[in-house]
Amino acid sequence: MRNKYSLGALVILSLLVAGCGGQHEHTHDHAAGHVHTAPHGGVLVELGDHLYNLEFLFNPATGRLQAWVLDGHAENFVRSAMPSFEVVITTAGGPRTVVMLPVANPATGETVGDTSQFEAEVPWLAAIGAFAAEIPGVTVRGTQFENVALVYPPPGS
Repeated sequence: MRNKYSLGALVILSLLVAGCGGQHEHTHDHAAGHVHTAPHGGVLVELGDHLYNLEFLFNPATGRLQAWVLDGHAENFVRSAMPSFEVVITTAGGPRTVVMLPVANPATGETVGDTSQFEAEVPWLAAIGAFAAEIPGVTVRGTQFENVALVYPPPGS
């Protein structure tokens, strides 16, 4: 009888330890959803069901829109072989397509074709401020994500 109860306790303990599926510490209510913090202070866009994130950050002083590919918890950078991806920004004059290009980073060893960072020069975006956009398609580690919505900055921020 003792072994039966020990096995049951072990199963319950294993399920509790498995938690969110990662080796990290954070508090959230899965029923209500949870939010992760963007490492650069930008806007996170979830890809898939907790698979990956894209973080977007616009610097009005430089006119540069940057994006980073991150894991599902926005804790680690995920390198990508994408040659580029598009962001279609809605403006008063109609949609404008911005091409996000890969960025090499000698400090991290990332190269074009093996990087987590992408950027585009969009000085006209400074006059717009907040914007809505769509990413028609982006591929991360062989998984294609289509028609991904982006609101920058999100309402209420």
